[in-house]
Amino acid sequence: MLVTRTYLELRAPDAFAPALGDFPDVTIERVAHPSPDLYRHLYRGVGEAYHWRDRWDWTDEEIRAHLVQPEITLHVAHRGGGAAIAGWYELRRVPEDGSVEIAYFGLMPDAIGRGLGKHLLSCAVRDAWALGAARVWLHTCTLDHPAALPNYVNRGFVAYKKEEYEVDL
Repeated sequence: MLVTRTYLELRAPDAFAPALGDFPDVTIERVAHPSPDLYRHLYRGVGEAYHWRDRWDWTDEEIRAHLVQPEITLHVAHRGGGAAIAGWYELRRVPEDGSVEIAYFGLMPDAIGRGLGKHLLSCAVRDAWALGAARVWLHTCTLDHPAALPNYVNRGFVAYKKEEYEVDL
């Protein structure tokens, strides 16, 4: 299957069009020391439907080595007083150019369709700028949820690169 990956960026905070919603039962927290089990649950829970496979089989040691990097921060959205995970994002500071990548972002299947994606993305962008980013960037592809790309564009992200590649599903 031919897949198109699109890279998008925000070059200035004033280009960002936040869409913070009213979600009184949702809290978003930065998880300082996430366990491999939590990371695996987040990655697979969101990514399974979109064919995220690059980290699918990571061992606990590989996950720990990734998460201990000072450039990586993990943020989890909880619903209902923390009882259920609604979504998450992973930010990666890129020291070479001062940017921050929204490396992973998504909602658990039961949280889709409630407007929470706009809110969570707005929080991710806010947190990326708070890290001192020179620019904020991410990528999406045609395997992602159909609302992903419109959400990014509606928040002010602009495409700067596209590439195509083959995937065996």
